Amino acid sequence: MCTKILCLFFCLSCVVTLHQKANAQAAGPGIFDAQTDVGTVKHKGSALYDPKLQQYQLEGSGANIWAKSDAFHFVWKRMKGDFILRTNAAFIGKGVEDHRKIGLMIRSSLDSGSKHINAVVHGDGLTSLQYRKTTGGITEEKKSGITGAGVIQLERKGNTYTMSVARKGDMFVSEEMSDLDLGDEVYVGIFICSHNADVTEKAVFNNVRIVVPAPASLVPYKEYLGSSIELLDLATQNSTVIYQSPKSLQAPNWMKDGKSLIYNSEGSLYKFDLKTNTPAVLNTSPAKNNNNDHVLSFNGKMLAISSGDGGPSIGYTVPVTGGTAKRVSAVGVGASYMHGWSPDNKYIVFCGERNKEFDVYRIPSGGGPEKRLTTSPGLDDGPEYTPDGKYIYFNSARNGLMQIWRMKADGSEQTQITNDDHNNWFPHISPDGKWIVYITFLKNEVEPGDHPFYKHVFIRMMPAGGGPSKVVAYLYGGQGTINTPSWSPDSKHIAFVSNSQLLFPVFPMSK
Repeated sequence: MCTKILCLFFCLSCVVTLHQKANAQAAGPGIFDAQTDVGTVKHKGSALYDPKLQQYQLEGSGANIWAKSDAFHFVWKRMKGDFILRTNAAFIGKGVEDHRKIGLMIRSSLDSGSKHINAVVHGDGLTSLQYRKTTGGITEEKKSGITGAGVIQLERKGNTYTMSVARKGDMFVSEEMSDLDLGDEVYVGIFICSHNADVTEKAVFNNVRIVVPAPASLVPYKEYLGSSIELLDLATQNSTVIYQSPKSLQAPNWMKDGKSLIYNSEGSLYKFDLKTNTPAVLNTSPAKNNNNDHVLSFNGKMLAISSGDGGPSIGYTVPVTGGTAKRVSAVGVGASYMHGWSPDNKYIVFCGERNKEFDVYRIPSGGGPEKRLTTSPGLDDGPEYTPDGKYIYFNSARNGLMQIWRMKADGSEQTQITNDDHNNWFPHISPDGKWIVYITFLKNEVEPGDHPFYKHVFIRMMPAGGGPSKVVAYLYGGQGTINTPSWSPDSKHIAFVSNSQLLFPVFPMSK
């Protein structure tokens, strides 16, 4: 199957290459088709791609992107339909002109007077949505309330375009332009303009993504988009794609030796070797329909897994190397979704559905009587022990929106930790006990008690004892992104899954 998929991607790549414009200066770097100087420029632009960091460095000149014509350097891909562009972008050096520009662009053509829309950050920090409605027409602008944005997103839905921008770590602020007809097939990509014909400027682009989202016709939990496993460096907030598949990959655990991940796909668990970027199936018989609630014991020797083999989800334990799965959850009581081990490996905490209520339960890891730890009406889910064993973090919708909570290991002193206007799920505590990452859904997209696939989501991080949260990843995903603990053993990275229709070649792989 892997060979067939790679051959398909190769063929798609060849087809795209045959349709590249003749005026492109060179083969495109990374995920792009090509690059070119648009309009008249004195100094030829360039784009360098670092496959290890999956980072782009652009250099370019050009008088401006404004009025009736443009001059700049553009790295582009031909696209049809709906899509989402996203990047972290920053100028290199002090620069010359306050209005030098970097950002994301969508154009009808590579002509200098083409219709277009761009999400742009200027040298002085001005961040705006700029657009030309007609060929050779005047460029118009909607200024954002955010200045100096470091994260830029531009989304197309039909003829509606939405710019979402943020200073690194903050939530998005958006501006929208509707009824802009650029044609179905367009040029999309990243750009740089020096705003001075005699000058060249440089910029760096990280986390460059082109996402093809789920169509409205997609049937949830029966049809799936492709998946990318990404590794996020929390110090830089830059992530690299290490593996892609047209299948649904979900919930990567980072193994204790730091050399492998474990994820689920199509009912099976896989061990993914980080050195070779290859997966291998784990034996979990008789559990054969495993879902994304699986978690490693603190000593790294065992997995607690959840499997819905013809009925409600059942909790099992299995050696981390694979083997015969042993049932631990009670018989005939309802679904059980395994989420966390106690540090002494004696207990497992899980979300249990009992009498149509979902609460946090604890059960001995060898099997035995379960103990109910939460009793409030509303969904309680995602329980996980702190490394010192004193607390259990979980998420609860008991007060309306889904928020992060904490309680003592015996279930006492249940305390709300987050209190914002979003839906927050699946708190995961770093191995050093200092930080929590969790996933945030927007309340205008998702109901509090749901965590579906294929939404705009954010991975956020906060101090374990409470305090301000910051966004560390902006992505398209949701169900399966970080349902389980995914911290690296050194507490410096996390693994997660993002989603897109994979209509173009896979990302270059880091070794």
